[in-house]
Amino acid sequence: MLLILTSLFYCLSGYSESAGRRAPAPPGLPATPPPRLSGDGSFGARELPQAIIIGVKKGGTRALLEFLRVHPDVRAAGAETHFFDRFYERGLDWYRSLMPRTLEGQITMEKTPSYFVTREAPRHVYAMNRLTKLIVVVRDPVTRAISDYTQTRTKSPGLPSFQNLAFKNITTGLIDTSWSAVHIGIYAKHLDNWLRYFPLSRFLFVSGERLVADPAGEMGRVQDFLGLKRVVTDKHFYFNQTKGFPCLKKPEGSSRPRCLGKSKGRTHPRIPPDALLRLREFYRPFNLKFYQMTGLNFGWD
Repeated sequence: MLLILTSLFYCLSGYSESAGRRAPAPPGLPATPPPRLSGDGSFGARELPQAIIIGVKKGGTRALLEFLRVHPDVRAAGAETHFFDRFYERGLDWYRSLMPRTLEGQITMEKTPSYFVTREAPRHVYAMNRLTKLIVVVRDPVTRAISDYTQTRTKSPGLPSFQNLAFKNITTGLIDTSWSAVHIGIYAKHLDNWLRYFPLSRFLFVSGERLVADPAGEMGRVQDFLGLKRVVTDKHFYFNQTKGFPCLKKPEGSSRPRCLGKSKGRTHPRIPPDALLRLREFYRPFNLKFYQMTGLNFGWD
């Protein structure tokens, strides 16, 4: 009887008679669960994003997303979706359909820089998920405005000069805050709108300048914030002297390194020094308030 009970114990506990190890799976069955399959038989499932790069335009958001794509546990939507600022009425099912398929342990992301300056966006994101992680890439607002203008002028060669657009009155130095290139750089105002819905702990503020000077260091902060292992490190980057910013080294199986397109790294027009000085004076109090709100000094002043 004792012998029978002993045999029964080992059978029920899943052990083989030899070496106290678990018995192998029966023939024809996998030893580990298979990857999830969607309804159409493809791997993974489309999930709503757990993290969103919400801003800012011409701050370095595209570079950040491309660097994040190197990480095996990050999947991101291809184009900017503009769901929370333009297409919200299409609903969450439509938004989900734009997301890539992910496996367990991977996170879904998207990037639409205009969210940061859109009044309704934080309320819409909160309605989706109040635990969403929010990443904001910021840059010296004066340099950002010039970069914004440079991009627009490329598409519209007949555009008036930067100073004619930035100032309501050049003589008095009155700034035109309704011009989007200027308006976007008032970061404190836009953040205040987002803080009505999300605590500061849900945000990560990435320095656009440090993303260029020390991409691995900033990427370390981003990966920590997202709860990811630090996979993207300094071994992934090299500095492109022609473009003036870092590029990803040649990935395995590729014949060339990965740099952002020709639209990145444009030469900025020369702006009169007095116009730049007035613009810096305009932004200074907003910058200081932004430093206080975030607890970070970006060194723009």
